[in-house]
Amino acid sequence: MGNRLPRARYEKELFRLQSELVKLQEWVRVEGARLVVVFEGRDAAGKGSTIKRVTEYLNPRVARIAALPKPTERERTQWYFQRYVEQLPAAGEIVLFDRSWYNRAGVEHVMGFCAPEEYRRFLAQCPIFERLLVEDGILLRKYWFSVSDNEQLKRFRSRQGDPMRQWKLSPMDLESITRWEDYSRAKDEMLVHTDIAEAPWFVVDSDDKRRARINMIAHLLSTVSYHEVHRSPLHVPDHPAATGYVRPPRDLQTYVPDHAGTLT
Repeated sequence: MGNRLPRARYEKELFRLQSELVKLQEWVRVEGARLVVVFEGRDAAGKGSTIKRVTEYLNPRVARIAALPKPTERERTQWYFQRYVEQLPAAGEIVLFDRSWYNRAGVEHVMGFCAPEEYRRFLAQCPIFERLLVEDGILLRKYWFSVSDNEQLKRFRSRQGDPMRQWKLSPMDLESITRWEDYSRAKDEMLVHTDIAEAPWFVVDSDDKRRARINMIAHLLSTVSYHEVHRSPLHVPDHPAATGYVRPPRDLQTYVPDHAGTLT
């Protein structure tokens, strides 16, 4: 995969790509398109940090992240795809799935959270479900973030010693270390059944997070035939002439303490 991408070059290209994402967002909004991007992969593979870079300059009213918690007791009795359908975009929206319906093909299957017949049913229904989405006009893009076992272990250990990121390390994450080959087999089986022509999988090498982000965003942009939408220029007016308004005294309102002033 080559040497790690230098920071200066990475940041310059990332900003250029993010400016294109803004253009893509405006095209989606104006054209009434519906875009779904699925982010899957191993724990600590860099999915979350890539999503952050994708959405950094986007309008949250247009582009939103769907990161569902574990299903409720009621949701467990529904058709498996039902709660994900509720998250799909309307016209002019982008939805980024930080993990998705593919939980059933990965963690649920490996950890025994679903029955074997539920797993087999998922593998049979998933291609049908995704073909229906595409046939209805949804732009569906699926990315699998691939990280080596050594790099994953390195990232887990760095989280363990970082108080700002310890929340990102869970017992389930650690379980993925001892079940590395089980997850590998599950991923291979998933690809066999769900890498379909209408909605193919795209694998992102993510041992170098900078390269992974750049490569994923550049590829996403290349798969959508968007164009820049020209907006009518807006004019910021001057303040109108004063008409006698008098602001109330400051001591009649409660201000937050000037913590910043203690830093100087």
